[in-house]
Amino acid sequence: MKSALTFALALLAFACTPEYDVVIRGGTIYDGSGGAPVVGDVAVKGDSIVSIGVPIEGSGRTEIDATGLAVAPGFINMLSWATESLIEDGRSQSDIRQGVTLEVMGEGWSMGPLNDAMKRESVEQQGDIKYDIEWTTLDEYLEYLVARGISTNVASFVGATTVRIHEVGYANREPTPEELDRMRDLVRQAMEDGAVGLGSSLIYAPAFYASTEELIELAQVAAEYDGLYISHMRSEGNRLLEALDELITIGRESGIRSEIYHLKAAGQSNWDKMAQLIDIVEQAQADGLAVTADMYTYTAGATGLDAAMPPWVQEGGLESWIERLRDPEIRARVAREMATSANDWENLYYAAGSADNLVLVGFKNDSLKSLTGKTLAEVAAMRGKSPEETAMDLVIEDNSRVGTVYFLMSEENVRRQMALPWVSFCSDAGSLAPAGVFLRSNPHPRAYGNFARVLGKYVRDEGIIPLEEAIRRLSNLPASNLRIKRRGSLHAGYHADIVVFDPATVQDYAEFDDPHHYSTGMIHVFVNGVQVLADGEHTGATPGRVVRGPGWKRDG
Repeated sequence: MKSALTFALALLAFACTPEYDVVIRGGTIYDGSGGAPVVGDVAVKGDSIVSIGVPIEGSGRTEIDATGLAVAPGFINMLSWATESLIEDGRSQSDIRQGVTLEVMGEGWSMGPLNDAMKRESVEQQGDIKYDIEWTTLDEYLEYLVARGISTNVASFVGATTVRIHEVGYANREPTPEELDRMRDLVRQAMEDGAVGLGSSLIYAPAFYASTEELIELAQVAAEYDGLYISHMRSEGNRLLEALDELITIGRESGIRSEIYHLKAAGQSNWDKMAQLIDIVEQAQADGLAVTADMYTYTAGATGLDAAMPPWVQEGGLESWIERLRDPEIRARVAREMATSANDWENLYYAAGSADNLVLVGFKNDSLKSLTGKTLAEVAAMRGKSPEETAMDLVIEDNSRVGTVYFLMSEENVRRQMALPWVSFCSDAGSLAPAGVFLRSNPHPRAYGNFARVLGKYVRDEGIIPLEEAIRRLSNLPASNLRIKRRGSLHAGYHADIVVFDPATVQDYAEFDDPHHYSTGMIHVFVNGVQVLADGEHTGATPGRVVRGPGWKRDG
């Protein structure tokens, strides 16, 4: 009798054991394909989606009622600068709360490969976030993040600037044949370690010094592993179309797929070039070249005061740049060139049209932090100097490039780009939180709002594209361009990177003068099957992994 009772209890326990770890029920499912949504359930076991149906039989350890909510693949941030912010706070709060489940890094500069001199320099130039450099290769850096604990997945391009500095330093010259061979070897090693491609940022010194031929040589290596060449092009302003021609040439000559970082036409005199750029890209696509782009959804960009000064004054690195800025004759020349339209370098100071359109947002020096949020014009008036002199003084005093927001683009072009089926999205920012060290600077509001702004302002409020298309371009399109496996779609067998949000309430709140505000409307977020956002609040979970590109030479 006792054994029969025991057997009956065992059967009851087995019958009551949840079949799944998570079941999301009754949501409107957007699978990432761009097709019409369906109402149904999604079941997760371990780190993977195991079933999608209407309805799913069996229970989950966690049951989510998604009635009236959108269920979609996790979003991919095609240009993330969470390289340091994830070291400070692995929760990736500002991005997780917008549905980002994969941060893709490497705009020209990547966190490896590093040599000893690069490590020393990186430590010396750290700002508010301080850390020891415990890695050498790019792969070791990504694994370092995962070991510390991160909520998002991470991937990276290997930086063309990084491998150039590794071998050539900051000199304005071509690499020797031996140096170029070593640069190619560094790219090859990074690709075999799982880099998703080669990234360049050609308006900045020393990347500016790289020739098209040098970039083709490096891109050929990445192409051997089906990587992507992605570029902050040599110009987004006066020579925008010529820069596009260089990107297409690199793609054609090296046999690599290519992407334009943060697509834009910068400076009012260049706004009308966007239509021609689109025509050229789409003709290249028709000719069989794979060319895509990503964008952020604002009319201002953010970089540093280095983008306001000619590359020749920056040769040799930060210390050499600052030393030159102390020379009265050089200062006079730099001031003249800052105030002059240029075709041989990207002058964002001139493109912005006025020092009133440059907002200073990031200082290292505590004595300068009171200037955060002021325009360059305001600081110049406070000091009784010209804006050009003031910009040079600030670089010297802060011993940094000084974080700066530049108002450059037109809203009309933002909307036009939003409608392009080959454009995905990026923040071009860190992933932050309105607390602690992050409050010591003002980021561009895109750090807190870019992805929510896609879904709220441009999809719901303005109807630029339908929701299913926006979700495709936030998930499946970038996953496909990156050639990453089992992510970017809701399918059985795919990793369970899943977001549940309210399309009626998703909204960004960060403003240029008050940026530290989370977006709302994202309800639940799962990364590799683990819930990191529950009812709009972070759970503290850190299930993020390294996501590797198609050249990865190890099993896994």
